[in-house]
Amino acid sequence: MGIPLSPRPARVIDLELMRQRQRARRRLIRLAPELDSLEMVYRLASNPDTLYGMPLLAWGLREDGEVVGLVPWMEALTPCHRLDDPDHGSFVGYRDPETEELFESAPEHKVLELEHAAAYFDYEDTSETTLIQQLPETQGTHALCMDEGDAPWQLKQVFGWRLYNDGSVEALLADERLVESTPILPGDACLYPGHSRHRVVYFFQRQIANRIRHEDPVTLEALALMVMPDDETDRALD
Repeated sequence: MGIPLSPRPARVIDLELMRQRQRARRRLIRLAPELDSLEMVYRLASNPDTLYGMPLLAWGLREDGEVVGLVPWMEALTPCHRLDDPDHGSFVGYRDPETEELFESAPEHKVLELEHAAAYFDYEDTSETTLIQQLPETQGTHALCMDEGDAPWQLKQVFGWRLYNDGSVEALLADERLVESTPILPGDACLYPGHSRHRVVYFFQRQIANRIRHEDPVTLEALALMVMPDDETDRALD
């Protein structure tokens, strides 16, 4: 006759703690600008046989060791592999336009650059939000800023990007009233993180921003449909 086994105590799994740990492993800890014109390649569900290219702004090293390409996309500087929207774009891979090579992961030279930089700049871990890195904006990215109430849209040039120790990345925008000298550089006192003043910040490439600035009707209609709730869209297009 066998010996009865004592029941094991139930193991309580803290799902929220597990989510926090997973998010921490995915947070960005170091950035490197893309200076060799490498691109993100994506496709749209409306035209699945066509591939589209978008210049990479930077590469990011995550705490779990993965290196990801980054593009200003919708409301954030976004890892390319997170693009999975049939209407706006689904990530396919990276591309070197000079050789037309298509590849799925970050090139080795960027991985090595980021790993060595992260090892050299070993920041002290703290519970306070602190700035750990700042990059200049190199592509002419613009931000469409929306505030509370009936305040009008503001189209602003992005002058740089700030990486904080919690992994968040903020775009630097200029308060025109505080500009003392030009060109505006990332360390100037007139710059502020976009989400510190604006409820919503949408990013656009330079050519789209120019269409918005010149009030291209097709672009403005698409913009209103994308950034406004349904109940506000009809009023905007009246």
